[in-house]
Amino acid sequence: MSSAATLEASKLGAAYHGFAVLRALDLRVEPGITVIVGPNGAGKTTLLRALAGLMPRSGEVRLDGSALPAADAATCVRHGLSLVAEGRQLFAQMTVTENLELGGWLQPPGERARRLRQAFADFPRLAERAGQLAGTMSGGEQQMVAVARAMMSAPRLLMLDEPSLGLAPRMVDELLAIVRRIAREQGVTVLMVEQNVRKALQMADRGYVLERGRFVAEGSAAELLGSDAIRKAYLG
Repeated sequence: MSSAATLEASKLGAAYHGFAVLRALDLRVEPGITVIVGPNGAGKTTLLRALAGLMPRSGEVRLDGSALPAADAATCVRHGLSLVAEGRQLFAQMTVTENLELGGWLQPPGERARRLRQAFADFPRLAERAGQLAGTMSGGEQQMVAVARAMMSAPRLLMLDEPSLGLAPRMVDELLAIVRRIAREQGVTVLMVEQNVRKALQMADRGYVLERGRFVAEGSAAELLGSDAIRKAYLG
């Protein structure tokens, strides 16, 4: 079981070609599930990319008190942070097993093999399709491969960017159940950006609302779910 992590960001900023997308954000992600919701273009994906070391950023990010460098994804992974990017980004012409093994590339062969066995135990459907090319799988199955690949690095903080995007409702429920199990049973802290605001807040412990690069609301998921402003803006 992983040791759940606490992430803190202070005055976090990020920009594309000089255009500010995130503006001095303060964020705290504690063990459990934290969701970030907001309209398209609010900066949600940029936030995850900045935290994961995939782009330059300003401000300070700490994982269990240890500073994480900016724009250094490999070091962030070594510290225990893993991101499942929007769109899954699998290697379509490689098998399920090969995709998963890439997730453990920083580990010695013996440890990588152990984690592969654990991944197949956690995702039995993938064990049945271990030799199948990832590009021939359904969208939901590909998302499972992406999550399992991220878990191959044994993260203490797992970040998910729009995991339900394009999936059928039944597959959304199955995938979110897996995320809950990862957080509750395996002790992995989860930070998730999700388009399905109602389902996200129903499963989460805490949440933030991001608009135009700034947090405009935060609190327990139950509080946000019951907020008139959130209900009118996002739940209809």
